[in-house]
Amino acid sequence: MPKTSPPPRGRGAQSATLSRRFNLPEREADGDWRDQAELVDGPVDKLRTSVTEEHPRTIIAFNQSPDIGFDRSINAYRGCEHGCAYCYARPSHAFLDLSPGLDFETRLFAKPDAPRLLRETLARKGYRPAPIAMGTNTDPYQPIEARYRLTRQVLEICLETNHPVTITTKSDRVLRDLDLLQQLARRNLTWVSISVTSMDPRISGTLEPRAAAPAKRIAALKKLSESGVPAHVSIAPIIPSITDHELEEILMQAGAAGVDGASWIMLRLPNEVAPIFREWLDAHYPDRADKVMSIIRSLRGGKDNEAQFFKRFRPDGPWAKLFRDRFRIGCRRAGIERRMAALDCSRFEPPALPGAQLRLL
Repeated sequence: MPKTSPPPRGRGAQSATLSRRFNLPEREADGDWRDQAELVDGPVDKLRTSVTEEHPRTIIAFNQSPDIGFDRSINAYRGCEHGCAYCYARPSHAFLDLSPGLDFETRLFAKPDAPRLLRETLARKGYRPAPIAMGTNTDPYQPIEARYRLTRQVLEICLETNHPVTITTKSDRVLRDLDLLQQLARRNLTWVSISVTSMDPRISGTLEPRAAAPAKRIAALKKLSESGVPAHVSIAPIIPSITDHELEEILMQAGAAGVDGASWIMLRLPNEVAPIFREWLDAHYPDRADKVMSIIRSLRGGKDNEAQFFKRFRPDGPWAKLFRDRFRIGCRRAGIERRMAALDCSRFEPPALPGAQLRLL
């Protein structure tokens, strides 16, 4: 019988199976790619992270989704080394003929032209400002930000042009840009949301293996709040029978940190995320895997996932009502308001492009 390799340590996905949605070939669990990985990097549990630079023509992605609170976003990176087993962005790697599993967290892409493209977009005649969301697909403060600093450069342009920008992250690396965030906050141009899934480092260590430790995220929320930057805690995702019992504790710790707002999102399992998450359950919680999936299906109309607008972010049924009631009561007890203030779009000033003054002569 072929040898079965153990799940890679320090990674959220348990395998690198490719998507079938785009007629892509599926890799065997013990196929050539693993053989090559072992020749180059040693055993599969020592998979290295690689970064490829890509050069898109645009950097702001506009959307018309009726059930989300922003119409534009910037993702300076593809893939995410945090390796969260539940990440809804994983299927995006299938478009590149790469695995939404291990490839998503080990084969990353950076967009070094992002600052230039942003400046060109903001300078276009007729551009109308609205908050740019960062962290909507992959984390803007994943480890490779220390090398590329693309998030910081985007914030610098937003500060220069008085353009509102929001950040969602699981990393305390956001504090490296505290100087810029403070200046943006003084002009009501930013707020930061930090996602906390579990306060248990053992759970977090397997569920989101390369994200910041839970205590560091709470400390980052506290530092942001003390520094005058509006801070928001997102309990996302809530995983029934794995992390749901921590809802009130996270709210209490976030409230003590001085956050301005809070929200929660039930686990979503679109496309290839469902089998990846099931593999994680089988590897780490085989005793309750069936129970977890049963509750999830009860929240999603009997399915693993609900993709319909408005329903996808609003689970239904008795479990959903229980979570909503617990969240409402928990916020009140923690002294947390539930909404963030609207950002100011009236100060925007288009940037000057290189050579623009010369064209006026």
